[in-house]
Amino acid sequence: MRAQKSPRRSFLKGSVASAATMGAVTLALPGSAAPAKSGAQKKVITRPGEPLIPASLFSPATQLGNLLFLSGSGALDPQTHKLVPGPIGNQVKQCLENLKAVLETAGSSMDKVLKCTVFLTDITNFKAMNEVYHSYFPANPPARTTIAAKDLPGESLVEIECIAYV
Repeated sequence: MRAQKSPRRSFLKGSVASAATMGAVTLALPGSAAPAKSGAQKKVITRPGEPLIPASLFSPATQLGNLLFLSGSGALDPQTHKLVPGPIGNQVKQCLENLKAVLETAGSSMDKVLKCTVFLTDITNFKAMNEVYHSYFPANPPARTTIAAKDLPGESLVEIECIAYV
């Protein structure tokens, strides 16, 4: 006695065979395997009182969902638009104050920083940078990478970028 082929098996066999002769195979995924559509939209965050203008080269920060990505901040004073004078510690403080202002504008804070990248034009300034940096992150500091860079924009000796959550 011969078993009858089910119509489903015949259909599948014919579909794969005909797709193979055309050079392509399309497989349907169950609804649960399809990628989830996220309702999160990328949002640009600007410094307090500074709207983003079309001529801007970058955004001070972008937010996607609960993650906040801050661009590198040098030691320019936002009031005077000039480099903060004095030793490296003054410049590190200004960088961190600049980041803090953008974080707070986005509804975050220094306590919610997950990762920082510090760029120094002279790695021998590491100790002085670290002393000021530690005053902003006294407990549970974020992950950090420190890199020596030949030059930084605006003649700043330091630039700091970070990733935080909101």
